Parts: sequence; C-alpha cells; structure tokens
Amino acid sequence: AEVLQNIERLANWLSVAGISKGTHVAVSGKNSSEWATVYLATLFAGGIIIPIDYGLREPEIENLLNTAKPKFFFVDEEKYDYFCTHPCGSLVFSLSPKYVNSYAYGLETSAKATITPATEMDTAAILFTSGTTGIPKGVMLSHRNLVSDCYLAQTNLEILPTDVFYALLPIHHSYTMQAAFIEPLSVGAEVVFGKTMAVTRMLKELQEGKITILLGVPLLFNKLLAGILKGIKDKGPVVNGIMHFLMGISYLVKKLFKVNPGKTLFKEVLEKASISTLRIAICGGGPLAASVFKVYNQLGIDFIQGYGLTECSPVIALNPDNAKFINNKSAGYLFPLSECKIVDKDEDGCGEICLRGPTVMMGYYKDPERTAEAIDSDGWYHTGDLGYIDEQEYVYITGRKKSIIITGNGKNVYPEELEFYLQKSEYISESMVWGDETNADPTRRGIYATIRVNKEAIEDKFGADYSKEQVTEFINREVDKANEKLPLFKKITHVIIREREFNKTTTHKILRRDEDNKWA
Repeated sequence: AEVLQNIERLANWLSVAGISKGTHVAVSGKNSSEWATVYLATLFAGGIIIPIDYGLREPEIENLLNTAKPKFFFVDEEKYDYFCTHPCGSLVFSLSPKYVNSYAYGLETSAKATITPATEMDTAAILFTSGTTGIPKGVMLSHRNLVSDCYLAQTNLEILPTDVFYALLPIHHSYTMQAAFIEPLSVGAEVVFGKTMAVTRMLKELQEGKITILLGVPLLFNKLLAGILKGIKDKGPVVNGIMHFLMGISYLVKKLFKVNPGKTLFKEVLEKASISTLRIAICGGGPLAASVFKVYNQLGIDFIQGYGLTECSPVIALNPDNAKFINNKSAGYLFPLSECKIVDKDEDGCGEICLRGPTVMMGYYKDPERTAEAIDSDGWYHTGDLGYIDEQEYVYITGRKKSIIITGNGKNVYPEELEFYLQKSEYISESMVWGDETNADPTRRGIYATIRVNKEAIEDKFGADYSKEQVTEFINREVDKANEKLPLFKKITHVIIREREFNKTTTHKILRRDEDNKWA
C-alpha cells in the first residue's frame, strides 16, 4: 500500500508536469526504491521509461539522452550536479534525498491529473544495450512484452508471496529488471535492493534480508562457491572428505526422491555463507559449469539456469524447479506460447536460435534498418546465439555468432565451449578464448586463451611466494587437461596469463571486442 501510494503520488505529479501517453522519462542510478518508484510512476502516467546504465561515463549518458530526448531525467547524487549543468534538453531531478527540492519522493501537487493510460501494445520501456559512443541501439519493449515474459517465466518456476528477492545486479539491465523487480511485484513478494558486489556488503544484505531467491551471473556464483568450499577445506582433510561424501549422498537423494536434504545436512555451512534462507538460485547472463550447479544442489539449494536476451523481454528459457530430472547442462526449458527454431545448422545440428512470440521486442528505436536485420518478415527474431534444442524442448547454447572462430581448415570453433572446459579448473578464475588465424607469423596463428588465475587456489598449492614461471607452467598443464577432451581443431594452442581483471560490462560480462582483454 505504501509503495502504491508513492507511485500514484509521483505519477500524478508527472502527469500535471507534462508527462502523458508516449512521453519519455529517463532514470539512472544505483539500485533503490526511488529508482523503482520512478520506473513505475512513469508507466502509471502513460509514459515511456528509459533506464540508463549508471556505470556509464557522463558523455556516454549524454549520448543516450540526446537520442531518447526524455522530458525528465531522474539521476543519483554522484552525477546530479553534472547533469544540472549539462541537462541535454531534459529537466533534471534527484533519486537522492540530498537534493530536497528535486527529490523523487518529495514531488507532489494538489492538482488532480486526468491520465490516459497506456494500452498493452504501447511501448513501456526503451533499453539501450550497446553502441553508447556511436549510434546507440534502443530495444523497444511493450507492456505486453514485459507482462507476457513475467507470467510465462512462472510456468517454469513457482515464486511465492513469502519470497524475498535480491536485486543485486544493476536494475537498469533487463535481466534484473524483469526477474528481480517485475516478477516479485507480480506475486506480492519482497525486494531487497543491493548496491554493490563487494562480498562483505553482499553477505550482510543476504543475511539481514533473509533472501530466498538470489539472481546472479557466473562471476557471482563462482566467487560465492569458492568461499564456501575454501571454508570446508580449511577444516582439514578428514572433515573435507566427510563433507564431500555427504554432498554426494545429498545429490543422489535429490535425484532419486525429489527431496533435498542438503539444507539440513549443511545448515552450519550455509549459515556461515549467509545463504541458509536461500530457496532458489538463478544464474543468467552467461554459461556456468555444470559442476557448479551440482555443488549448489548438493548443499541444498535448488540451482537453476536461465537464458534470455534484452530483445525478448528478456527471459526465453528457464530450467524448471519441478523438473523430472536435473538438467545441469541446458540453458533452460522453452516457454509456452513462444516458438523456437534453429536455422543454418552445421553438421552437428547447431545453428542460430530464432524466436517468435509475445515476448519479442517491437523493434529498435528509430532504427528500421537494424530492426529488419534482427526480425525477419515472418516475425522471427534472429538472436545471434548458436545452439540446438533437444526432444524435450530444452535449449543448449554453444556460442555467439559474432565470436565464432573459423580455423585455417574452415572449421567452426565456439569460444564459449572452450571457456566452459577451462572453468572446470579451480585454479582458473576467468578466461577469454579468441582466435588469430590471419597473423603474418604462422607460429602466432591459432586459438588463444587469456587466463586470469585464482590467486587463492594458487597460493594454497604453491605458497604465497610462488613465481610467475611456476604458475605459467602449471596453468599450461591445466589447459592441456581441457585440450584432452577436445578434437584437434578445437585445441587451445597459446596461453596468456593475465594479472589484471578483465574489462567488463556493468553486468560483469567480459568485453570480447576489447583488445586489452586479450593480453596480460
């Protein structure tokens, strides 16, 4: 009731101030209740919301504002002063109480607006996904798109009014916006807004919020699991052995009887990791090793993977929480009402995944050419993702069309597949696989893996005074283990050890086209 009151008050003020059906309002800031209120109040007023990545630099945000031309721009306190002096044609308001006169929660009027509500086919949001330094690409999603995706996802995953969701990843991103904001609102569940990926803050919020549903990306879940397993290992070899034996029993019981005893068996471990209240963990935004899924399930947490794209509102598939069998390798089970087909298949049956249905976007904002490239005349959206679908309608992702490596003998290699094998090593924190088949020096041609090591695991093995040569030799052996599972044309031929963290998006995806990411 309190949330609704805040939204209706701001929606009325927006409407009196000139926001009507189809008017643009932009919002950019840290995850917060103010951000969420501006988002919903704009929709209540019939407007179109433009969520903008707060992690972008000011000139990049200016570029998006100049493209979208919002009437109002709500921004957090760190960038408020800048945009007051660089307004880009928008009136600037604050998401922070620091600026009292323009604070989102303080905007109200005694005048009563007459609001013309939006219809289901009207644009609800424009989400900019890339091209922030050139011509940006704005995905137009209708009310029908967002609502369809919200309820279709619930055919594969039961969420409850008693659930507490953790909106930790940036809320401007379609994944968090849909799965940790719109979804919980649809059943009356709670949302805890996380502001940082800093482990201490995150663990505190997990514990205090009594989180039951955690959405994250591979980096988050790998980091969390590494901490849990290190805690078990530190108890000594005997306890470590017993714990892993019990984890195996727990997984077997869950598989055979659909009962998960891990929550009871490992209560102390889960409490120490601040995830004892966790009911479900959902991973999106990239592939996660099946071994990681398995360990979380062994520990008593139902762990499922999803697949989606912003252009599809964004979730396309989700591994059901009530599945007859645990499918750790699939990216998810396809939603009803959505059609899926694979085009341009190779000899292994892999091809581009195409979607058609109520969750597919309206098109790209003011960009009919790119819209026509993405959505064909029959309404099929070409995702740019490569993969296949099995007989049970589970979808499997093998890679991205743009990142595919074509070897000298014309074979296709998917970098994501090789990264999946590398990820199985506890000594490899992150990796990026790429190809150089056109180098003038034939000895430099081949498939490269730039690897960032797991320093804690390396120190456990070699001690704190390890040498670079030691690590390089050891990691090459780890890569050789991955190569053993691969045919000759897919084998990694060059290894680069990287000290620095990879350059990433604000949702922690490695930027593949960043030249700096290739090297040490």
